[in-house]
Amino acid sequence: MRIGIVCPYTWNVPGGVQAHIRDLAEALIAVGHHVSVITPADDDAALPPYAVSAGRAIPVPYNGSVARLSFGFLSAGRVRRWIREGDFDVLHIHEPAAPSLGLLACWVADGPLVATFHASYEKSRAVSVSAPILQSALEKITGRIAVSEAARTTLVEHLGGDAVLIPNGIATARYEHGEPLPGWAGRTDAEGPDAPQALGFLGRLDEPRKGLPVLLKAFETLGRARPGLRLLVAGPGDEEEILAKVSPELRDRVVMLGLVSEEDKVRAYHSVDVFVAPNLGGESFGIVLTEAMSAGAPILASDIEAFRRVLDDGRAGALFPTGDPAALAERAALLLDDAKCRADLSEQARTAVRVYDWSTVARDVLRVYETVVVGVPGAAVTVS
Repeated sequence: MRIGIVCPYTWNVPGGVQAHIRDLAEALIAVGHHVSVITPADDDAALPPYAVSAGRAIPVPYNGSVARLSFGFLSAGRVRRWIREGDFDVLHIHEPAAPSLGLLACWVADGPLVATFHASYEKSRAVSVSAPILQSALEKITGRIAVSEAARTTLVEHLGGDAVLIPNGIATARYEHGEPLPGWAGRTDAEGPDAPQALGFLGRLDEPRKGLPVLLKAFETLGRARPGLRLLVAGPGDEEEILAKVSPELRDRVVMLGLVSEEDKVRAYHSVDVFVAPNLGGESFGIVLTEAMSAGAPILASDIEAFRRVLDDGRAGALFPTGDPAALAERAALLLDDAKCRADLSEQARTAVRVYDWSTVARDVLRVYETVVVGVPGAAVTVS
């Protein structure tokens, strides 16, 4: 099958949707399908061989963060040419409601179209205002996928229609093994306030909903009571601005890695005793959790609906009240003092994450492709 996949967000900046598209494309290629991905990206960006650039992205406030999207005559022309030359059996558009390539593809393409909805939000003024325009594009879609119940609810309430639920996938084998980063002991059975232990965080530093300030406030309490504790922070953003929020006597125990490679990200998960996801909301799934689960990291996460589902109601990872640094500190202290509990959470996480492996998820996505292709006999994706 010839499959075209449309990525709405720039390939230059890591994100959950981009990771989902990358892994889906590679899983489909591995089983013999021809896949091409079009994505916002600088023309000189290093892209995988199956991806092409639709032009540079610009930052746009979207869904509680700043997304880097492509929209305009240049992007529209490249999308149109890519579809015409691709001779696709099916076109798979991600986040078609975002003002980016997916919406452009809906406007210019006809034939078997599948869309995946990732975002979760209660209200969106932008979506409400643009609903009539969106409907003219979305009505072309013949197969709809939502990555979570939260994303499905957003679709039903804001855009209408329904979707089959297929979760985000994870290449579990990629994260299972990794050496700790230099200078880090990795997970041990150490316990107590004097033990050389580490908490970990991964996410964009400049995005408030990722909740890093909550973790930093908790570390102010934990760090003073635990002289052996360090905090490992990975992700793009202004590191000096983050460190300025930490008391001077604790700053040398907060280690900033910046934007890390895929290899170092895996090693980071294997470098910490507890991985913390203090997100405040706006998450429809939580790909960072499935990565940490695949690595066997004991997890402490905020009790938002998406995280609760992925962590099996707290059996595959501990939960704390969202946005509460005191509760985070208290729950983290309990985990740091209980090696057996951490080991049990690690084992439960490795088991629970198997349902999200791409070997399962890609097969379910292919079934949706086959359904829409069969529903339009002899049809292929064409340009309007």
